[in-house]
Amino acid sequence: MHKGSCLCGAVRFEVLGDLRQPDACHCSQCRKHSGHFFASTDVPRTAIKVHGDKNVSWYQSSKKVRRGFCSVCGSSLFWDAPLKDWTSVAMGAFDKPTGTRLKMHIYVGDKGDYYEIGDGLPQNQQ
Repeated sequence: MHKGSCLCGAVRFEVLGDLRQPDACHCSQCRKHSGHFFASTDVPRTAIKVHGDKNVSWYQSSKKVRRGFCSVCGSSLFWDAPLKDWTSVAMGAFDKPTGTRLKMHIYVGDKGDYYEIGDGLPQNQQ
């Protein structure tokens, strides 16, 4: 089991099982939502339990996607496509250790101009 929370602890979560390798999304929406790029892992909805879900606010960022954050402290926590059977959970919200490593970078064609990606991992333009 992996546990995590927002900055203030008003939202806590547990994920059953191993975490899938995360990706880092550099699209403009993820950058604006998180303040940088958004590293997350896809978790089956049946494997995640959220405590304090009344403190999760959802922003509908497109017709198909909503983004969840703590309404108390503002921590970016979730990326959710309701038509999928999984939710992406922010890697930075997990307590250590996560037991996984970043797999790849996506939407690098939209990345910020203030940093370089130099870790040698695969990079997809979209």
